Amino acid sequence: MPIKAIAINCTLKAKGESSTDAMIAVLEKAFAKVGVEVTETIRIAEHDVKPGVTSDEGDGDAWPAIRKKILAHDILIFGGPIWMGQLGSIGKRVLERMDAFLDETDDEGRMPSYGKVAVAAIVGNEDGAHWSSAQIFQSLNDTGWTIPPVAACYWVGEAMGSVDFKDLEKTPEKVTKTASMVATNAAHLAKLLKAEPLPGAG
Repeated sequence: MPIKAIAINCTLKAKGESSTDAMIAVLEKAFAKVGVEVTETIRIAEHDVKPGVTSDEGDGDAWPAIRKKILAHDILIFGGPIWMGQLGSIGKRVLERMDAFLDETDDEGRMPSYGKVAVAAIVGNEDGAHWSSAQIFQSLNDTGWTIPPVAACYWVGEAMGSVDFKDLEKTPEKVTKTASMVATNAAHLAKLLKAEPLPGAG
């Protein structure tokens, strides 16, 4: 059974190259090696994703269409930058919109995200990768996503430095190795869940 992945880029930049794009690209290569296609990357800042905690916040809300795309895939790559030592505001908005899954369960109590796997791509120039992944994974777990072991691929630069991940001449070996483990574990778990879905409350 083919496994498909989709990435969301929660950079604060609406346009232009971002380091989050660069980290997602590292994971995309790693996923390709285990036979998983990353079909597209959605840059959230390019769309009018309104604040709120429902799946449709009314006229002009871009989230319903993005939500549909995300849920049509087996794996979600949640990409986001660190700002002020924590996940950026756009990433938090996406997590808030997924809160609606709690009220969208089927007869077995399963949310729309049940049986789907999520991993993280995080970049920043100071501390905060572990705190950002903790925010992401706790929120995603609360809203039904399955988190594999070694689910975050991240890079943080020198404190108060000026070099971004996208500007590195070469991807650090540790990042590449971590990306490989993230992709391998996520793909394996997604295949298992696709073959035998989570049972729900029974």
